[in-house]
Amino acid sequence: MVDTVLFWSATAVYVTITLFLAYFGWKKTKKGEDFLLAGRKVNPWIIGLSYGSTFISTAAIVGFGGVAANWGLALMWLVFLNIAVGILIAFIVFGKPTRKLGQKYKAMTFPDLLGKVFRSKFLRVSAALIIVVMMPLYASGVLIGGTLFIQTTLGVDYNTALIAFAIITAAYVLFGGLLAVMYTDAFQGAIMLFGMTAILILTFLLLGGVTDSFQALTDLPSQVPPTSSSGTYLASLASKGWEGWTSFPELGSSIWFTVVTTIIMGVGIGVLAQPQLVVRFMTAKDAKTLNRAVPIGALFILLTTGVAYTVGALTNVYFWDNEGMISTQVVKDPVTGIINIDKIVPQYINSAMPDIIIIIFMLTLLAAAMSTLSSLFHTMGSAAGFDIYSYLKGGKTKEASLKASRIGTLVMIVASVVLAFFMPVSIIARATAMFMGLCASAFLPLFVHGLFSKRTSRLAAISSLVVGTSVWFFWTFFVHKAESAPLGICNALFGVDSLLGMPWQVVDPLIVAIPCSVAALVVGYALDKQKFVKEEADAASA
Repeated sequence: MVDTVLFWSATAVYVTITLFLAYFGWKKTKKGEDFLLAGRKVNPWIIGLSYGSTFISTAAIVGFGGVAANWGLALMWLVFLNIAVGILIAFIVFGKPTRKLGQKYKAMTFPDLLGKVFRSKFLRVSAALIIVVMMPLYASGVLIGGTLFIQTTLGVDYNTALIAFAIITAAYVLFGGLLAVMYTDAFQGAIMLFGMTAILILTFLLLGGVTDSFQALTDLPSQVPPTSSSGTYLASLASKGWEGWTSFPELGSSIWFTVVTTIIMGVGIGVLAQPQLVVRFMTAKDAKTLNRAVPIGALFILLTTGVAYTVGALTNVYFWDNEGMISTQVVKDPVTGIINIDKIVPQYINSAMPDIIIIIFMLTLLAAAMSTLSSLFHTMGSAAGFDIYSYLKGGKTKEASLKASRIGTLVMIVASVVLAFFMPVSIIARATAMFMGLCASAFLPLFVHGLFSKRTSRLAAISSLVVGTSVWFFWTFFVHKAESAPLGICNALFGVDSLLGMPWQVVDPLIVAIPCSVAALVVGYALDKQKFVKEEADAASA
């Protein structure tokens, strides 16, 4: 157990600074626009750190770190995609037109932006409903990641830790709005940078240096005896295409499809249409602010996800050297035999690191979870309170309602906490990939159309949203076995876990849904284009 006096002292300092920054944000939050968009004049350092810390949460550190422990360094491709797509393309290609359109239409939220660009109440409310219904899945995964480490480190009851964690985060989101969220995000992002860097250095020191660490990880599969439980587990992985912790899975295997289509592409592409991230572009004062935020965000992603996936894979070497088991066997329940990969990174930190690093990592996880949770709570609350309730109640809102947004935020916080109590084990990475994949399927094609087309088509946008969302849900419920099997709907209706065989049952819904969404957009635009031509001809002859 960690030194509780030292832990609570460090936590008290952390919480005090967080609450001070939240109070500072609250003092500047006077109206609905301040709550929703932080006054549209946020510093580039704040934007860069806030974007990065919102993007990277306990889902990346604990959830995907556990996936890396299970499958290896193939996840490092996700780091590359996170930087190339999630930072460079997001800021340079998407950021500037998003800020420009947000200013032009005085949009307050992502659904509000879509609704105004395409002149469609349906799009605004539908986008908000997708956020309200599905974002709690992602938020609960982030909650679980922080709670598991608190439980493992302090021996605190899981339910108590979960509720306390949510209450602290909720407090400054409800009162301070997006400005408080972004101020605290920046502070929490700085802690994450320091904590993850320290853990990487100490891991290499524990394992004999950079070269020796990776060589040991490469050699490890051959050292695990085939007769041991660990050897049996590795043999099972190998039958599905796994070729070692420092090798990419066999092309076309089930693990290859999962790593590439769900983990790498699902998160790597899905980031472009994340409502809680898109709104960061709308807070910038000008285009230069976004340019200056790029290197900050890129460095942040490299030093957080890169470290998490590297350390996650290397935990196998540590546990093998010290306990004679690979990481997945360390977290295997001796009674049920269930392996919870979400516990691997917390178990490693508590086993390998000195108290001061455990405390720093605890604060890192708190910072990672709170920074993402605060943004998710704010986004869900804005969708519920501003985009759905206020809009439907008043028909139109000239001024964003501060009270409605806060009530909506509170309702969505409660929903996320309740869902977290019912989530299965090893769910953190899966929940993240699911939500990001849905956002890409539903929003990305029409978002691109809205940003870059000279003439936008309402029919094309609505068609894209409806088809992309419908195909994603169909594939999730009836084809993609990772979700269709535990959900049980397909089995109840058709007597099988998946309607299709290999490889379709391991192809992520995003891979099928995005092309269908694009096709629907093209067809819708073609139909609308005929109307455009007729209108122009009528105008010319008048």
